[in-house]
Amino acid sequence: MKILLVGGAGRVGTCTTPYLRRHHDLRVLDIAKPRHEVEYIEGSIADPEALACALDGVDAFINLTMKSGQGGLDSHQTETQIVDNYTVNCLGLHLLLYTAWRLGIKRGVHTSTMSAHYRARSYYPSEEEIPLDSPSVYGFTKGLAEGICRYFARQFDLNVAVLRITGPRTREQFLEQAKSPPHYPPGNLYFTDEEDLANAYLAALDYVCIGHGRCDAFFISGDADHREMNMSKARAVLGWEPKSHLMLEE
Repeated sequence: MKILLVGGAGRVGTCTTPYLRRHHDLRVLDIAKPRHEVEYIEGSIADPEALACALDGVDAFINLTMKSGQGGLDSHQTETQIVDNYTVNCLGLHLLLYTAWRLGIKRGVHTSTMSAHYRARSYYPSEEEIPLDSPSVYGFTKGLAEGICRYFARQFDLNVAVLRITGPRTREQFLEQAKSPPHYPPGNLYFTDEEDLANAYLAALDYVCIGHGRCDAFFISGDADHREMNMSKARAVLGWEPKSHLMLEE
């Protein structure tokens, strides 16, 4: 398929592009030029004209944009962070989904975050059970964004998979930090290796190709033993689970 990576020049897009382009033809929309050799259109997710140009001729999209990331414990915010987060995480997403629908593109994947939750928890039993109660403006607007995805599934019949990712890392970072995992009160920060993350996006693209009007959220992390995040939904529905930890056991 022809896939548009919105915000594909950012951290997550950069580390997953080499894996995604093995399976799909890629185009990137971003305000910055991507590091990899892929088709590129310069522009912002908040620019309707840029979105229309970038979405023309694609089969599906992956939204990788995120702005002013904060943890799931911090309520401090500035006026700049408020404007940036609402512009990218909410306004931009709404414009993306509306423009995609207007052009007849009804399949997409949205990148959310575990920071949409209040992170002072030691266990996340299910995507539906834990509220989107982040104190940070970043996590709060990411939670609102999931509501926008559900709205477009319900009212416009779009298929949208929402991936609540955590700790995206390059392979080099993953291997290095696995030696000494940082503590993230009250639990641990489970990093997600780039290949595991890319495979989650590929599985999500398969998910949105079936049926219509579907919107589901999935925990995506490197917590292979489900010690803090129950990722059984991702395994059952997407057929995905982290596997890069197996390298550490060799």
